[in-house]
Amino acid sequence: MYATEASRYESKSFPNMSVINFETTILQFDKHGDKTNWTYILIPANHAQKMNPGKKTTYRVKGTIDKMPIEKLALIPGGEGNFILPVNAGMRKELKKATGAKVKVSIDVDDVPPAINESFIACLKDEPEAFKNFSALAKSHQLYFSNWINSAKTQSTHDTRIAHSVSALLKKMDYGQMIRSLKKDK
Repeated sequence: MYATEASRYESKSFPNMSVINFETTILQFDKHGDKTNWTYILIPANHAQKMNPGKKTTYRVKGTIDKMPIEKLALIPGGEGNFILPVNAGMRKELKKATGAKVKVSIDVDDVPPAINESFIACLKDEPEAFKNFSALAKSHQLYFSNWINSAKTQSTHDTRIAHSVSALLKKMDYGQMIRSLKKDK
């Protein structure tokens, strides 16, 4: 699956408990389904097994890429025991690196669960039916709402997103249904 990417991969490992340290290249998918044009770092199976033995599904990591701290980023299974760590535009800008650039990676499992936005929870508690519907969602689906609220750049947008989320949950909508509804209403 990653024959092209793996052949471009270069690694220098340094032993250290579950933390893995290596040098690699920032890669980019050409055409690869829903990951087309994604920029990422390949975490080879041997490194992934040292860090989190036996794990084959998505999990979060923390550490550094070069000297840029990272936390709560998801490693995504890439087949054959390999994982990918997406490197978005904001990260590349902070790193001042593009596809093909070498980076030093030091990562470990991030087992601290992400927190749900406190203002959102307070508003949900004012609407018991919305809170009940929210509580019935899987933790990962609860985080979709919270992350969307947390990504607001202004207080006004933050507050509007909380209102939309509470309203959607009163209607028993999940995050995807809410977003589609909001786009349709525009």
